[in-house]
Amino acid sequence: MLRPFTVVLIVPTGVGASIGGFAGDALPVARAIAQVSDTLITHPNVLNGAQLYWPIPNALYVEGYALDKFAQGCWGLQPVHQNRIGLILDSGIEPELQLRHLQAVDASRATLGLNITDYVQTDAPLNVELRMSESGASWGTIANPDSLLRAAEKLITQAKVQAIAVVARFPDDIGSLALENYRHGKGVDPLAGAEAVISHLIVRTFKIPCAHAPALLPLPLDPHLSPRSAAEEIGYTFLSCVLAGLSKAPQFVTPTVGQASCLSVVLDGQDARATQVLDGQDARATQVLGGQDAHPTRENFYANRRDFQSHGLWADRVDAVVIPATACGGSAILSLSGRSAVQIIAVGDNKTQMQASPEKLRIKALQVNSYLEAIGVLVALRAGISPVALGADISPLRCLSDSTKQISNLKSKID
Repeated sequence: MLRPFTVVLIVPTGVGASIGGFAGDALPVARAIAQVSDTLITHPNVLNGAQLYWPIPNALYVEGYALDKFAQGCWGLQPVHQNRIGLILDSGIEPELQLRHLQAVDASRATLGLNITDYVQTDAPLNVELRMSESGASWGTIANPDSLLRAAEKLITQAKVQAIAVVARFPDDIGSLALENYRHGKGVDPLAGAEAVISHLIVRTFKIPCAHAPALLPLPLDPHLSPRSAAEEIGYTFLSCVLAGLSKAPQFVTPTVGQASCLSVVLDGQDARATQVLDGQDARATQVLGGQDAHPTRENFYANRRDFQSHGLWADRVDAVVIPATACGGSAILSLSGRSAVQIIAVGDNKTQMQASPEKLRIKALQVNSYLEAIGVLVALRAGISPVALGADISPLRCLSDSTKQISNLKSKID
């Protein structure tokens, strides 16, 4: 029985990606790749479309920090039927705007049947500030991170939530050049980097799925609005897609006590899977479940779909990663590129503000022009066909030994 074909789709947040750098505009790419995959692993920046979303049954909605930990081999992904969701509202949100978000939650409960049970307000305004780096990527800060963590802890301990949605009040930047460019389909999303900071903080601290939706005042109508940005201007909140994504976001599983905190770490393209000794035992010691070796890096760990559901999905099951060709410097791609069984596919058409190409980072990648071409590569890989065999030119077989002279002598004898 063939194991599931697993693809990771990454479009980094806040780097000005021409596809996926706006309002859920990489969602069509995710839908298409999901059709040629058994399992698609991707992140909120790809799947969130403000008021618009699309259920993809075989897609796993994984927050960016958790995706990094998954790629390192530190965390596994455990699929769920449904999560119990809690909501954090920034106390800096105005009462009317706060009510709009609560109504969006009620609509999601009544219309989509989502299990959203409780909400809390932070005990102090988060005071989000937006920044832009010299490289052109957006980022940001929050003045009161402790308030955010206290709110999350209350939801986890009192309401027993399994996933957390956060709505923070973001600065209204009406009239700024960055916002104007973004609305017209150019430049970098000025909010994206700060959003990532918020979700990373909760996921890192509590190991629970989390995603963020900014609270903003409605913008004036713009007849020249780009279709790629339009999803953020058809309603009062961006919360609906976040709730839909979190409703089935996988839970995070970690190695048991006595095992390494990470299964492997990739440094400079080399597998640095050095063993760690804990209490005199090899930290990669296996655990026996039902008489079977349950170490998540063993080939027999995921013999079938039942194993995937019961033990979670780990990085050693990834077959391919699809990434913009100039944005290969993130933690997840650096980790996964160190695994020899993973095919990295770099898409040239998806331009970004970054200059982190596979060549500069010494990452072995298959360069393609478009996502359409990338999907063709995935079809070939799933069929067990080398993409090289589908091109007009096939290079000669390489010789890795010093046997060239022996082969020449053999040819002479034959002649």
